[in-house]
Amino acid sequence: MAKACQLFSGSKGNSIYISSACGKFLVDAGVSAKRLDEKLRSIGVEPDELDGIFVTHEHTDHIGGLRVFSAKHNLPVFAHKDVAEKIKASGSIKDGVPLYKIDENMEIGGAEIVPFVNSHDSVACVGYRFNMNGRSIAVCTDTGYVTDDAREKLKGTDMVYLESNHEVTMLENGFYPYQLKQRILSAKGHLSNFACGEFAKELVQNGTTRLVLAHLSKENNNPDVARQATLCALSEAGFEQNKDFRLSVSDEECFERPIVL
Repeated sequence: MAKACQLFSGSKGNSIYISSACGKFLVDAGVSAKRLDEKLRSIGVEPDELDGIFVTHEHTDHIGGLRVFSAKHNLPVFAHKDVAEKIKASGSIKDGVPLYKIDENMEIGGAEIVPFVNSHDSVACVGYRFNMNGRSIAVCTDTGYVTDDAREKLKGTDMVYLESNHEVTMLENGFYPYQLKQRILSAKGHLSNFACGEFAKELVQNGTTRLVLAHLSKENNNPDVARQATLCALSEAGFEQNKDFRLSVSDEECFERPIVL
C-alpha cells in the first residue's frame, strides 16, 4: 500500500506527501514551515516522521519553506547537484542540514527513488518516481515539454501528478506581459492542458491508472477546463474513466484525505 497527497499546488507554493511502509517523503516545500506542519498534521502525519525532502528545482514556489522546515525537523534534503549548489549558495538551506545530490536512482528504507529530467528555466529541474511496496507514484511538473527521460522513467507508474498548467488560448488572450507569456509557452516553461492530455494517453496506455492534474495557473486555467482537456484526450484514445483510469485535479490547498493505492 502507498499513499499520496498534494498538500499545496500552484504558483503560490507546491508540496506533495508520498508514503508507504518503506518511508515518508515530501516532494518540495514551497510554503512556510508553519503551513507545512499544519497541513501534514491535518492528514495524520507528524513532520518529524518524514524521511526526507526531495526538491525538484530552486524556484521559490518549490523551496519557500525549505530552510526553516528542514532545520526545524532535522530532515535530509535531496536535489540535483546543480540545484543543491544553488540552494546552498543562496542560503535556502541552513548549515548542518544534510544535503545530498541525487543524479541517479537511490534507495531509502526499501523505497527506490528514480529522478528524471524535466525542461524548465531553472538551473536544473527533475521529477521523481517513488517505487514502494509494489506501487509507484511520480511527480512530473514544471516542464515545458515531456522529455524523453520522463517518458521512459514513467512507464508503468501507477499514479502520476502531472502538470496541466495553462490553457493556451486563455494565456495568449490574458493580461500577462508578452515576455512572460513567451516564457510559459517555451520549451523551458510549463506544460499546457493539451500537452498534458497527450502525455496522459501515453501514461494510461503504459499502465497508469491514477492521474492527478497539478500546478494549474490561477490566471490562465481553471480546474474544469484542465479536467475536460485530459478527459477528452483519453476518451478519444478509447479509454474510459473509472474503468481504465481515475482522474482528479489538485486544489491550491488540499483539504482531502490522501489517495491510497
